Amino acid sequence: MALHVIVGAGPVGTATALLLAERGERVRLVTRRGTGPEHPAVERVAADATDADRLGTLAEGAEVLYNCANPPYHRWSTDWPPLAAALLAAAERAGAVLATVGNLYGYGPVEGPMTEATPLRPSSVKGQIRVRMWTDALEAHRAGRVRVTEVRGSDYLGAGAQSVAVMLVLPRVLAGRRATAPADLDAPHSWTYVGDVARTLVAAAGDERGLGRPWHVPSTPPVSLRALAERAATLAGAPAPKLSRLPYPVLWLGGVFSPLVRELREVAYQFDRPFLLDSRAATATFGIEPTPLDKVLAETLAGLRR
Repeated sequence: MALHVIVGAGPVGTATALLLAERGERVRLVTRRGTGPEHPAVERVAADATDADRLGTLAEGAEVLYNCANPPYHRWSTDWPPLAAALLAAAERAGAVLATVGNLYGYGPVEGPMTEATPLRPSSVKGQIRVRMWTDALEAHRAGRVRVTEVRGSDYLGAGAQSVAVMLVLPRVLAGRRATAPADLDAPHSWTYVGDVARTLVAAAGDERGLGRPWHVPSTPPVSLRALAERAATLAGAPAPKLSRLPYPVLWLGGVFSPLVRELREVAYQFDRPFLLDSRAATATFGIEPTPLDKVLAETLAGLRR
């Protein structure tokens, strides 16, 4: 029974902790306030993960150190660098694999589906931060100091997920109200289930073939935001959704008053064109198939109802 240490108890951290616990592994879940799911195999620890010494002590004897953290969106520039450095140092000290949950910001705007070989050309500050984190980890891996992997998904679906669909659209669809989103409502878009992120993260971290490179989380075929809302309404027995596109000038103005909206402006390109994830490599290597969309939507809607 190996020890697995997870930093962060958001949707992915929680899903990862429960996945490992149900497999019979020992799980230590680290958050600032000691939060996380209640399970006899999950030890919840309150600690500041930017403290490399403290995190290194907590990771002693661990097989894998999972980076499932997600600082507040508007604090990435200040919060991610010390946290990423501490995670890398702790994994090196413990001799643990560092398995990081990434995203697609590092690719910037692209034409066509994104693969793991798509060049990293970020057009946003947040993308630059994620690229630096991965570059630093990969350099340490190649130097033989630590073993690393990273899994990258598109916008999340699932209970507790935070994405344009889950935060702005689906709650209003359930309520039978008009939803407004800063998106081309008919552009095909890839969606990733948080449970599939956890499955891919654990698989990549525990397989020598998974180390030293990134992986895209197996995701269902892309559907537009409008099609997603329509399917959710059907499953929920709600009225046909009424959707409107939020003009960019309104999004820009909203950023004057809201730090979160202000941060959304620099990644708005993800919703004004097709945004497509090619995840065939992970399926071929680890045998992971994406969870069917109807099942994912059912869980997402149940979470919203709670």
